[in-house]
Amino acid sequence: MQWSPNPGKELTRLFEGQEWARYPVRTHVVQTGEDIVAIVRQYAGPHLQPGDILAISEKVVAICQRRAFPIDELQPRPLARWLSRYVTKTPHGIGIGSPVTMELALREAGVWRILLAAAVAAITKPLGIRGMFYRIAGRSVAAIDGPTPYTLPPYNRYASLAPKNPDKVAQDIADEIGVPVAIVDANDLGVEVLGASRGLNRTLVTELFRDNPLGQGSQQTPLCILRRLS
Repeated sequence: MQWSPNPGKELTRLFEGQEWARYPVRTHVVQTGEDIVAIVRQYAGPHLQPGDILAISEKVVAICQRRAFPIDELQPRPLARWLSRYVTKTPHGIGIGSPVTMELALREAGVWRILLAAAVAAITKPLGIRGMFYRIAGRSVAAIDGPTPYTLPPYNRYASLAPKNPDKVAQDIADEIGVPVAIVDANDLGVEVLGASRGLNRTLVTELFRDNPLGQGSQQTPLCILRRLS
């Protein structure tokens, strides 16, 4: 098969002097509740070789787990509307800076934990100490995604939570396909391996995903085969 990188990305990247390919795998538009193992087996399975690593977008796992929600079906409570006003907005995404994503944060972490995180952040941020909100609220809150205009429809009108039990999901898929698996949250702000099968080199996957070869928009490539070339 002739592999092509997503627009603006490179097909290969170096890690510790070794060249690795990052082959983006195109799929159909995955629907809520689909079987992620079946999707991987159908689209990536025929191309996998011994020694490969399969990286999977955390968002497609969340969709399969029914953890992505149409924003029209989310009814933010007054507290969510109030708290979202104080979240710093960045060009890279709204995070929990909208009422609907803040509502998801309240549901995921609980009201009191979010209020504690907000109180601590209000005290520490003026002192130049950043990141305390998410340290207290938890990684599951930091991974909440809001709707963006460049996302593939219909998910440009969805908000999503992080996948549940990502390490277990990664291991289940690895057991099925016979290569290590990583579930990756990659965007313009950074990269984090949320889930990994046993023995996976998380640092390797993180470095290979620094520029997010899956793309940020409508590329329709939620899977990526990592293959050592040299």
